[in-house]
Amino acid sequence: MSSSLQESEIGPEELTTDNDDDKLSLENLNLDELKTLVSIWRTRSLNAPSPVQQFGPCGRIMETSALITKTQDPASQRLTWSKNPLSVLVIKKVRDMSVLPPFIELVRWLIQEKSMIVFVEHSVMEDTMLSSNSGFMEIREKLNSFQDSKDDLTDKIDFIICLGGDGTLLYASLLFQQSVPPVMAFHLGSLGFLTPFKFDNFQQQVTNVLEGHAALTLRSRLRCIIVRKNEDKEKPQPNLLVLNEVVIDRGPSPYLSNIDLFLDGKYITSVQGDGLIVSTPTGSTAYAVAAGASMIHPSVPAIMVTPICPHSLSFRPIVVPAGVELKIMLSPDARSTAWVSFDGRNQQELCADDSLQVTTSIFSLPSICAEDQITDWFDSLAECLHWNVRKRQKHFEELSDLAHCKYEDSLNSTSKDTLLVTGKLLIRC
Repeated sequence: MSSSLQESEIGPEELTTDNDDDKLSLENLNLDELKTLVSIWRTRSLNAPSPVQQFGPCGRIMETSALITKTQDPASQRLTWSKNPLSVLVIKKVRDMSVLPPFIELVRWLIQEKSMIVFVEHSVMEDTMLSSNSGFMEIREKLNSFQDSKDDLTDKIDFIICLGGDGTLLYASLLFQQSVPPVMAFHLGSLGFLTPFKFDNFQQQVTNVLEGHAALTLRSRLRCIIVRKNEDKEKPQPNLLVLNEVVIDRGPSPYLSNIDLFLDGKYITSVQGDGLIVSTPTGSTAYAVAAGASMIHPSVPAIMVTPICPHSLSFRPIVVPAGVELKIMLSPDARSTAWVSFDGRNQQELCADDSLQVTTSIFSLPSICAEDQITDWFDSLAECLHWNVRKRQKHFEELSDLAHCKYEDSLNSTSKDTLLVTGKLLIRC
């Protein structure tokens, strides 16, 4: 192998040499050549490197008919538009007067400067605080309203802007139970872990996004289906997509929850405690982290299972592959029913012989990054959760300086005392 290899052109399927017509197949390389190429494959990526499928001189992975999903490297995911976006949905935080001036300023700018069709919730049109604002009344007739329980926004919205906290992003996820338009979230709420944009200079930031200059974080969602005991199993069951977590707890019952957990049809364990949290990587920094779970970057394909106050000291949170299907049922000897909530909404009772099925949905939520996936996430950890904030340990030079200062102070005070005593003695003499 004397050909020089171009790192940017090397992939798991083929290798490109200096000659564009000369392709090197992995199957024709011996073990030593594969070892040499492994280090070249490793480039900046949020995904793990493609594993070599040759083990020793003759070991191989058996080829089967199972499909392999090819996913683009998350670090290179950028927003692009197939056509210019024309319609935008603006979601604002409710019952917060401080959001009203930015909301009016943004909506007026989108209509007058960008000539966009703006959709808002129907409750916004009837908001008494906005009705008394002359600036809002000038543009009120140009707004389009909807009711989430009646109107279908599918294929009507090109772009979503959220003004508020994380709840506005969760509401956007609830509105779009299949494909979700790109979401740009401005931090105007209390915590704002999922809202990386500052409202200052919003005109330039929104313009950059509309021109396609933005990185994306694809936040996976969970598809949840409750299968009732007496319902027809062949009939399609309604499902809910959640962005953060689905929670199974004991509700108003004074007894421990007693639920069985299955993974791909195999019994895993029984949960005795206050309940169970099944969360996405995005939800790992919400309820799950308060219950003792680890924090997972949203680009990691995984599902987190976290017990709530388990009746066992050894029951620790676990992370399972994103492609598995979890099934949760009441244990046969459970003393009471359980209650299920989806991103804190739509609470439903889970009775005996009912089951909750949870798996990763194919419809993720495309969240627009203020900078990039890594920077945004760690900035949120630092600013919102004060992750690893502590008083720093002094290094040795500081300690030695401190000790030296204390020694000099001690000498100075001793000298002063000596002078005072000497002075008193001289006066007496």
